[in-house]
Amino acid sequence: MTSTDRRATESETVRSPGRWLALAVLVLAVLLVAVDATVLGLATPFLSEDLKPSGTQLLWIGDVYSFVIAGLLVSMGSLGDRIGRKKLLLTGAVAFGAVSVLNAYATSPEMMILARALLGVAGATLMPSTLALIRNIFHDPRERSLAVGIWGAAASAGAAVGPVVGGFLLEHFWWGSVFLINLPVMAVLVLVGIKLLPESRDPDPGPWDLISVGLSLIGMVAVVYAVKEAAVHGFRWDMAGTGVIGLAALIWFVRRQLTLPSPLLDVRLFHHRGFSGAVLADLLTILGLSGLVFFLSQFLQLVQGRSPLEAGLIELPAAIGAVGAGLMAGHLARRASVRSTVSGGLTAVGLALAACTALSADTGVVALGLALFLGGLGAGLAFTVTADVILSTVPKEQAGAASAVSETAYELGAALGIAVLGSVVTGVYRGFTVPEGVPAGMADAARDSLGGAVESAKALPQEQGGALLSAAQEAFASGFHAAGAVGASVLFATAVAAWFMLRGQKLEDGIEHA
Repeated sequence: MTSTDRRATESETVRSPGRWLALAVLVLAVLLVAVDATVLGLATPFLSEDLKPSGTQLLWIGDVYSFVIAGLLVSMGSLGDRIGRKKLLLTGAVAFGAVSVLNAYATSPEMMILARALLGVAGATLMPSTLALIRNIFHDPRERSLAVGIWGAAASAGAAVGPVVGGFLLEHFWWGSVFLINLPVMAVLVLVGIKLLPESRDPDPGPWDLISVGLSLIGMVAVVYAVKEAAVHGFRWDMAGTGVIGLAALIWFVRRQLTLPSPLLDVRLFHHRGFSGAVLADLLTILGLSGLVFFLSQFLQLVQGRSPLEAGLIELPAAIGAVGAGLMAGHLARRASVRSTVSGGLTAVGLALAACTALSADTGVVALGLALFLGGLGAGLAFTVTADVILSTVPKEQAGAASAVSETAYELGAALGIAVLGSVVTGVYRGFTVPEGVPAGMADAARDSLGGAVESAKALPQEQGGALLSAAQEAFASGFHAAGAVGASVLFATAVAAWFMLRGQKLEDGIEHA
């Protein structure tokens, strides 16, 4: 195809109303991946009862999905640039549906962790493809801002919609049903996407460097694993060694990208202050929101005694706030400024996390809803604007790699939100005093996780079981308060950093490349 033909095709794509239908397909994909990251939160008590995982296994079940996605996103974004983003998206959708069945019928904690990891591999093919295709479908900066806003609303809202969907399913079916819902959605995505989505790729991509792929995966997973294990179990030499290996792999990855003629990721992009600031804000926004939603789901069920559906509905205001903020974020950033919008969003998420320090077994629905709405509102603003900034700083031929950076920040933030904040919760929780007379095995199970405490309490005499459960619930609440304080401090500090790093950044600054 000549350059003239290509420009004509792009112009036709821009004018065609089909671009909005194509966007609907992309939004469907990102919504499902985001839902899948948090839908497990409500199913955790049921999964714990059935599979009986340890506390560490439970954390891995919760976050290995995001770890693997984070480790593979850059590689998959670059692969999409090379083989075609539509092809990668549709292939990944088929794999995502197939692996969902394995998740639904897992029979042991180890099998569940493996199934979640494989789901992460499939999910890594979906997220960068969606944002990269938006960059190539919408060439007008204002239209692209609206499209990214809709995409960002779906990504942010998906984290909050997950508990509602999960709650409904858990009220009527077994925990595996939260994965089987992926099948019909992915079927629609593939059938409609074949017809509506345009193919796009880098016309001169160069080879796909498998060494860089391995370094990215090893480095990302090893570093996050070391952080998580150190936070839960304290400093150990084996964890320190794992962290050093991960850092060495990431350093090698960066150095290799600087020497390759066709790198997986153009790390020179991080020399752009606005790009780096947007990635940092992206990561920590999702860290705060995902940690809040994941552990609040357990708090509502196991401390306040609510049903899964009731807990999910209580978390719905976060989705409402995220959707509303995502749709107006581009307009607000142009009327005010990028840095005030992003910093304001980060501050709002920080305030929502700070509110967690005041939660108790008696906290009412209204107070919970207000805190969650504020958190969703802030996440929608910050995440949507930062995604637009990231896209606007690169040529469209590199959209996949840039999108992968944005998505890596998203998924790494989700993983760290569960791992780091979860480690704070677990560390505080395990220190509670077990009432006298509780058998050693039951005491160990109770200290391992709140779900284990619930099961142990059921097997004990009523008075003794009640005392054990009360102590465990109080300890979990204390851990949740500590995690909220840590998360709020991080978000407030990031809001200040974003204010300086995004100085002078404007959404209109995106340069169109032929």
